[in-house]
Amino acid sequence: MDADALYADVIDKYSRHINPHLAKLMAFAGFGVEMRGEGCYIYDHEGRQFLDCLGGYGTFSVGHRHPKVIEAVQKQLGQITLSGKAFFSKNAADLAEKLAEITPAGLEFSFFTNSGAEAVEAALKFSKGTTGRAKIVSTHESFHGKTLGALSTMGRAKYRKGYEPLLPGVVFVPFGDSEAAVNAIDDETACMIVEPIQGEGGIRIPHDGYLRDLRKACDKHGALLIFDEVQTGLGRTGKMFACEHDGVSPDIMTLAKALGGGVMPLGAAVGTPTIWEAIYGENPLSHTSTFGGNPLACAAGLAGLQVIQDEGLVERSAELGVLLKAGLQGVADKHSNWVAEVRGKGLMVGFEFAEDEVGELVVAQLLKYGVCVAYALNNPRVLRFEPPLIITAEQIEFAVDAVDKALVETGELLSMLV
Repeated sequence: MDADALYADVIDKYSRHINPHLAKLMAFAGFGVEMRGEGCYIYDHEGRQFLDCLGGYGTFSVGHRHPKVIEAVQKQLGQITLSGKAFFSKNAADLAEKLAEITPAGLEFSFFTNSGAEAVEAALKFSKGTTGRAKIVSTHESFHGKTLGALSTMGRAKYRKGYEPLLPGVVFVPFGDSEAAVNAIDDETACMIVEPIQGEGGIRIPHDGYLRDLRKACDKHGALLIFDEVQTGLGRTGKMFACEHDGVSPDIMTLAKALGGGVMPLGAAVGTPTIWEAIYGENPLSHTSTFGGNPLACAAGLAGLQVIQDEGLVERSAELGVLLKAGLQGVADKHSNWVAEVRGKGLMVGFEFAEDEVGELVVAQLLKYGVCVAYALNNPRVLRFEPPLIITAEQIEFAVDAVDKALVETGELLSMLV
């Protein structure tokens, strides 16, 4: 099957059997069929190479198909893949121990899942089970997943519409507003769930001390504090975990995306001994998962964490993040009529436009120049850059130059439509 026929076949099957509306949107933007990934690059059905600056929304921290992660998974394939569920799993035990070592103080136990949404579901359930309370505090423009429980805490009405009533007792406060959060957290609160840096909200960074304020308020009222680090965790922001910028430990941390080493789906809710005793003390089977923590995924997770540490990717993220942000700021200065702000930490950078719909056009133009990005789901004005942490200075320069060219071309296109 030649490239054109393959593309037509895939689009047809998406339209008939997966999501016809998404198929139209992706085809309009110019996305092809991904065929191969290697390092920082994705290759499509025509053999075109794209520098992956989206990184699977933070999934590919160690790049696509890192040799050491692939080797670990291939080795595990020759032993046991999915758990028989009646026996202990060495890989799960080893990964849980590793997470206890690297996560903030007090987080000693892990419940493994297949995704970030599942990890959030576990965290919310554990919070209610531990405290005996129902109230949950979340933030506007937050993103915690689209399953019903996680969706209940989604700070974007657009995604909740049509599925209500959801979990009762969820209240929303402005992200980064310490006073509003402190006022909302009370003796009826089971937990507050928050991203240390909002991803889908548009790479929004709170003021220094925000997380410390939340910690104090939760402690005062006996509520639990959940940090959703699904997108920010494992080196993305220049620290192993974004909450380290504020020096705060949560009661539960949710992880996924990069945790699978860019090869396997893997998530986790990591929490304190007190919570685990409350949830599992009377019933060791009170919350389980058939596929969560399977040997194959845990092998990938262990290898991925080892790569992050061995290759100094946390430090690399901090160093190259400065380069990426500075480069994009230079482009923003040249196109100040289009660009409102550049912000970020580490290799998690947001590029915000001053007007609606410009971001969507720039995404399409960037594909023509061999760079893959996307706009934030809860703030389409913001392009988010989350490349693999293994990206080089030369690749960053290429991406920045492509953004400059894409903005010039987008400007010319819009001028013809006026």
